[in-house]
Formats: sequence, C-alpha cells, structure tokens
Amino acid sequence: MKPAQHPTALRTAQLLAEAGVDTRVVEFEQPTRTSAEAAAAIGCTVAEIAKSIVFRGKESGQAVVVVASGDNRVSEAKVAAQVGEALARADADFVRSATGYAIGGVAPLGHAQPVKLLLDEDLRRFDTLWAAAGTPFSVFPLTPAQLQALTGAAWSDVRQ
Repeated sequence: MKPAQHPTALRTAQLLAEAGVDTRVVEFEQPTRTSAEAAAAIGCTVAEIAKSIVFRGKESGQAVVVVASGDNRVSEAKVAAQVGEALARADADFVRSATGYAIGGVAPLGHAQPVKLLLDEDLRRFDTLWAAAGTPFSVFPLTPAQLQALTGAAWSDVRQ
C-alpha cells in the first residue's frame, strides 16, 4: 500500500477533501478490481468492500450506479423497481463515458455524467468501508455515514 499517485486517484482524493471527507486514497501494486482482490490487498473482509455496479437505464440511457457490499449479489429487479425503469447491461465503454472511470475502479463520486445512485443498506453494518478511488489499483476508507453524506443517495434493499 502506498499513497495515491495516479492522476485519477489524485482527482478522487481532491474531490473527497473538497467534500470534507477526511480520508486517504491509497494504491496497491496488485489490482483491487474485484471485491475479493481488494479485500485481499487491504486485509479486510469481502463484505467491507463498497463495490460499484453500473447498469444502464433501458429507457433513459442514464447510468445507474449501485454501491453494494462486496459479498452481495445485486438484484436487477429490485434496482429497476427503485429507479423506475428496466435495466440494461452496461459495457466497458458505457461505464467509462458515464462515470469517467474504468470497470473495477468506479468511485462513488465524481462521475462524468449525472447518475442515479443507490446504496446497499447492508453496508451500514460496518464501521469502515473501502471504496474504489477511480482506478483498478486505488481505494479509500470511509464510514457508511460519510458514504451517504458524500453521495446524497438513499439506503436501499438491493441484495438478491
């Protein structure tokens, strides 16, 4: 683990500082692209990883970002009901254009386009969460309260 150096991770760190979140963005030599990889690198449980899953609204074409506990599968039906439209698959190009991030590094803030964002209520069971910081090698810790304040999103039942 080392201090962030990648420009995208540094931009995420700046956004966090501007939002008043006192945290530190760190980078790893090994990828933190999946919840399992991130948990292994950090030394926490998979469930403590706040993974970002991106869908595309079928009618609106808008990105729907679900920040979920790393050990949960996300229910597309529950998410669709909460955002009021059917969901479609989001490919790598869509994820990058909508969020500004590559798959495996989507941060819960600083998206390139407006997104609909939901927070997995199961994340509230932890004192500390770890979220992607804009690259597949960077993460940052925060509390569930900080995550909600940062995103302005509601806690939702999204687990399959």
